[in-house]
Amino acid sequence: MAAESAGAETAGPFDVVQDTAFHHVADSGFFELPMGGELEIPGFLLAIGITKYVILQFIAFALAFLVFSVLARKMRSGQPIKGRFWNFWEVLCVYLRDEVVRPTIGDPHAHQEHGDGAGEPEGQFDPGHSDPLKEANAPFSTRNEGTELPTAELGGHPADVYLPVIWSLFFFILFCNLLGAIPYLGSPTGNLFVTGVLALFVFGYVVWTGSKQSGFVGFFKSLVPGMELPGIMKPILIPMIWVIEFFGLLVKHFVLAVRLFANMLAGHMVVGAILGFIGVAATFESSAMFGAITTASIVGQVFIGLLELFVAFLQAYIFAFLATLFISSAVHPH
Repeated sequence: MAAESAGAETAGPFDVVQDTAFHHVADSGFFELPMGGELEIPGFLLAIGITKYVILQFIAFALAFLVFSVLARKMRSGQPIKGRFWNFWEVLCVYLRDEVVRPTIGDPHAHQEHGDGAGEPEGQFDPGHSDPLKEANAPFSTRNEGTELPTAELGGHPADVYLPVIWSLFFFILFCNLLGAIPYLGSPTGNLFVTGVLALFVFGYVVWTGSKQSGFVGFFKSLVPGMELPGIMKPILIPMIWVIEFFGLLVKHFVLAVRLFANMLAGHMVVGAILGFIGVAATFESSAMFGAITTASIVGQVFIGLLELFVAFLQAYIFAFLATLFISSAVHPH
C-alpha cells in the first residue's frame, strides 16, 4: 500500500495521458522513437513548461523564419524568384494576398472617401497603384528613386497592412500541421490549448483593429446594427441585442479554436485506428485474414496520409480566412 502511495505521489503530469489511447496524439514530456524507445525531455525544461508540443512550435517557427527570411533576401536582390521550392511559397503568399485579404477586407476607409457613391467601389484595387511584391522584385535604386521611402511603402492595397498577421497565422499553423505528418512527432494544433491561444490572439487583434478604426467604445457600440426602434423599445432591445452580439463574437473565436483542434486530432486518431487493425489481426489464427487486413490497413494509411496533407493546408487556410473575415467585420462596422 505504501509503495502504491509513493508511486501515486511521484506520477508525472503526463502519466495519466500515457495510459490512454490518446497518448500518441497528446502532449507529453518525451518524444517517441522507433522500436518503442523514448527521448525524455530534461526535467528542468518540463519544470518551466517546455513540453513536446512547445518544442514542436519552436521548430515550426524556426522553419517558417528560415524559409521566408531566405525568400525575402531573394526578393530584395531584384531578381525573379526561381526554383519550384521558392515559387511554391511565393504562390501561397500571393494567393492569400490577392484572393483572401484584399477582396475580403477591401479599403476600410472607402466608405469615408466615397461617401457620395462616387469613385471606386469599396475594396476595389486600382491596378495603377504599386504592388508591394512586384516592387520588391524591382531594383532597389528604381524603387527608391526620387522618394524618401521605398515605393512599396507608398503604394499597395490598403488591406495589405493586415497581411503580416494573416501570413504569420497561416504559415505557423501550416508548419505545425505538417509536423504531425512526420512519424513519432505530432501536431501542436491537435492540442486545444495551442489553438485556443491562436484564437485568443485573433480576438485581441480584432478588438485592436476595430478600436483603431472606430475607437474602443465605438467598436463595441458597432456590435449593435442600426435599427429604427420606437423610443420606449430602445433601452430594452438594444442592451439585449448587444449582449447577444458580444456573446456571438466570443463564440465565433471559440469555434475558431475548436474547429482547428478537432480536425487535426480527428485525422491523427483515424490514422491510429487504421493501423490498430493490424494489431487486432495479429491475434487471428488465419494467416490469410491477417495478410488481407494488414494490406488493407497499409493501403488505407497511404490514402489517409495523403488526405492528412491536404487537411494540413486546408485547416491553415480556413483559420486564416476566418481570421480575415473577423478583421474585415471589425474595420467595416457599417
